[in-house]
Amino acid sequence: MDAQTWPVGFRCLLLLALVGSARSEGVQTCEEVRKLFQWRLLGAVRGLPDSPRAGPDLQVCISKKPTCCTRKMEERYQIASRQDMQQLLQTSSSTLKFLISRNAAAFQETLETLIKQAENYTSILFCNTYRNMALEAAASVQEFFTDVGLYLFGADVNPEEFINRFFDSLFPLVYNHLINPGVTDSSLEYSECIRMARRDVSPFGNIPKRVMGQMGRSLLPSRTFLQALNLGIEVINTTDYLHFSKECSRAFLKMQYCPHCQGLTLSKPCMGYCLNVMRGCLAHMVELNPHWHGYIRSLEELSDAMHGTYDIEHVLLNFHLLVSDAVIQAHLNGQKLLEQVNKICGRPVRTPTQSPRCSFEQSKEKHGMKTTARRSEETLANRRKEFINSLRLYRSFYGGLADQLCANELAATDGLPCWNGEDIVKSYSLRVVGNGVKAQSGNPEVKVKGTDPVINQIIDKLKHVIQLLQGRSPKPDKWELLQLGSGGGMVEQVSGDCDDEDGCGGSGSGEVKRTLKITDWMPDDMNFSDVKQIHHTDSGSTLDTTGAGCAAATESMTFTLIGVVMLLPGIW
Repeated sequence: MDAQTWPVGFRCLLLLALVGSARSEGVQTCEEVRKLFQWRLLGAVRGLPDSPRAGPDLQVCISKKPTCCTRKMEERYQIASRQDMQQLLQTSSSTLKFLISRNAAAFQETLETLIKQAENYTSILFCNTYRNMALEAAASVQEFFTDVGLYLFGADVNPEEFINRFFDSLFPLVYNHLINPGVTDSSLEYSECIRMARRDVSPFGNIPKRVMGQMGRSLLPSRTFLQALNLGIEVINTTDYLHFSKECSRAFLKMQYCPHCQGLTLSKPCMGYCLNVMRGCLAHMVELNPHWHGYIRSLEELSDAMHGTYDIEHVLLNFHLLVSDAVIQAHLNGQKLLEQVNKICGRPVRTPTQSPRCSFEQSKEKHGMKTTARRSEETLANRRKEFINSLRLYRSFYGGLADQLCANELAATDGLPCWNGEDIVKSYSLRVVGNGVKAQSGNPEVKVKGTDPVINQIIDKLKHVIQLLQGRSPKPDKWELLQLGSGGGMVEQVSGDCDDEDGCGGSGSGEVKRTLKITDWMPDDMNFSDVKQIHHTDSGSTLDTTGAGCAAATESMTFTLIGVVMLLPGIW
C-alpha cells in the first residue's frame, strides 16, 4: 500500500472497527447509548437501562433482541428525529434563502438610493435653473418621490394620481414665477384655481402623459420583481417548517434512532432505505418543483425585459429632464396660458412680494449633478443578471431535495455496512421508488396518502406570481396603469403613430427614433387586425446623451416584452 492510499484505507478500517465495536458493546452494555441520549436530549432521563433488556412496550423500534430503549426513550427519540429533519431542511435551503433575501434587500436599497438621487437631481434643477420657485417646489418634489418609493415597495398608491398631483402643484409655481412673474398672488384660493385648471389648459403638453407611460413601463415590473422575491422567501420559509405526518415521524425514528436501541450508535441508513423514507416524506414537496422552475424562469424573463424605457434606473435618473421640458413648454406658451387662466380664474388681486430663493449649496458636484459614467457592473440591470444566474442553479431544488439529503447528510457511503430498518446489512434489498407523489404507491417504507394543503397553497401562490410575471392576467379591469383617465397611458402605445408619451417629443438633444415590431405573441384578451408598429424615441439624458446606449436593447424588444409590462396587475 503506497503513502497516498494508506490513510484512506486506514480510515475505512477504523470506521468498520468502530461500527463493530459499537455493536458488540451495545450487546453487553447500554453505556454509550445512555451518553448519546443524554447529550442529544440535553439532560438525564430517569429509567435509562444500564444493559440491554426486553422491550415489549416499544411501538416502533421493535426487535427480537434485547434493547437499550424504553417507551419513554422512544417518544423522545421521535421528537428528536422530527427536529433533526426540520434542521436538515433549513440547512439545505439556507444558501438559497440567503441568496434571495440578500438580493431582495440589496435591490430595495439600490432603488431607495436611485429614488433619492432622482429627487436630488430634480431639486437641483429648480435650485440652479428656476431658483425663484425652488423652495416652493421642494415639498411637491419630495412628495412625488415618496409616492414613487411607496408604490415600488408595495403600498396601495396610484401612480396616475401622484403623477397628476405633481404636475398640478407645479403649474401655479410656473405661472406665478415664469408666465406672470414679478409679483405673487396672496390668495390661496387663486393658486388652487390655477392648480385645478392645469388639466384643462394643458400647460405642459403631453409631458405628464409621457411620464405616466415611462413610469408605468418601469415602476410596475420593478414592483412585481421585488414582490416575487418576497414570495420566494415565503415559499422557502414554509417548506422549512413543513409539518410531517405521523407516518413520516415514525419512519424518521426508525431510520435514525432505532439502531441506537440495539447499541448501533455509529450506524447510518442504507442509501436505498434512506431514499425510500425521504422520497416518501418529501413527496408532496416535490410537486412544487415544476412551479418553482417556472417561477425562476419567469423572473429571468421579466429581468431580461427591463431595459431602455423599461429600466427604472434610466427613467428615474432622467425624470428631471422631463420636468425641465415641461417648465420650458409652459414658459414658451405663456401668453396663451395667461389668457386661459384669466378666463377660468379671473384676474387676481395681487400684492408685490419677494420670492424666497433657493438656499441649497450651489455646487453641482456636491449635489450629484456631475454625472460620471457608471461602471457596467454597478448598474441595477447587471446586479439582477448576476442574481438570476445564481438563482438558476436552484431551478430543480425541490425535485432533488430528498436525494441531496440522503447523499450529503443521512445515508451510509456505498459499500459500507448500513442500517436497513431492522439490522446492519451489506446493502438494502427492497425496491427503491422514484420522486413525486405518483411514484410512492409501491414505497415499502412510507405510505403516502392524499394531498398536502400547505403545499397546494404554495403552488397556487407560485402559479399566481408566474402569471403576473409573464403578464397573462385574464382580468384587464385590474391593470393598474392602464386606467389613465386623461386619455393617455400604456394602451395608446399600441398605435401606428409615434406618441409623445413614448418619448417622440424633443427633450434635450440627440433624438434617436426606434421602432418596436409586434411579433407573433398576443394576449388572448387583445385583438389586433393587423401587425402594427410602435415607435419610440430615446431623448438625450445624463445617462446617455446620444441615445445610443439603449439602441441595441430597444431594437431587440418585441411585443412580448411590452405585453409583460402592460398586463401585470398589482400583486395582492
